[in-house]
Amino acid sequence: MAESSDQHQEAVVDGRQRDPRPRRGFWFGVIVVLVKPFMLTWTKPVFSGRENMPRHGGVVFVPNHISHFDPLVLGFFIWECRRIPRLLGKASLFKLPILGRIITSAGQIPVHRDSTQAADAFRDAVAAVERGECVGVYPEGTITRDPELWPMTGKTGAARIALMTGAPVIPIANWGAQEILQSYTGRIRIRLLPRKTVMARAGKPVDLSAFQGKPITNQLLHEATEVIMTALAETLGELRGETPPKELFDLRKSRAAEREEKE
Repeated sequence: MAESSDQHQEAVVDGRQRDPRPRRGFWFGVIVVLVKPFMLTWTKPVFSGRENMPRHGGVVFVPNHISHFDPLVLGFFIWECRRIPRLLGKASLFKLPILGRIITSAGQIPVHRDSTQAADAFRDAVAAVERGECVGVYPEGTITRDPELWPMTGKTGAARIALMTGAPVIPIANWGAQEILQSYTGRIRIRLLPRKTVMARAGKPVDLSAFQGKPITNQLLHEATEVIMTALAETLGELRGETPPKELFDLRKSRAAEREEKE
């Protein structure tokens, strides 16, 4: 399941010869040229479950979020799965002068949170999946606040996109990025040395057959999201060699309890 650095790089070369990646475009190519050498130099990537990622066609992948560094790990992992990742981000980021141009040109997808219709907020993601893209949605919406860094309860965006398009949902667990960059600690400190092992694992497609073909209601979306988050937590448990909690951390309930204590 794990690969040494040399074996990993050999597999990359062999894989490129057997199954070339889709055209990446100029700006995404720039990102690859910068990120891949950085990751191979400063981290020890250990990737598994790549056989679970469909090589072609629209797909929604749902990763856990443990650090501001993990988008690099996940992007590199999806690239090694022979796919081009299209991650969702706040629409406001796409309006920034330099960053906005880069991520827009690289095919990343804005989420229109100011939309009055939930479906419209994800219209670009739905269109991308229907074009056959590999679209990533952080279902927690933010970095986990669980004390043990397990996934929290999720938002319904990934379930909505999957049920609107019929695309498979692939849970992707990552671990190790928090050792490089710990988030919400009061100060930013990047720890690259000694080199940290960063792991990512793609689980089997989430079974959403019980929800397909039914009217997409809020209740249906919440139930489908629970199934997705359970699968993601189980995949992370496999990666960590631990048993995930039976009940996921609920950030809204936690914040509500904190407000009550202050009052």
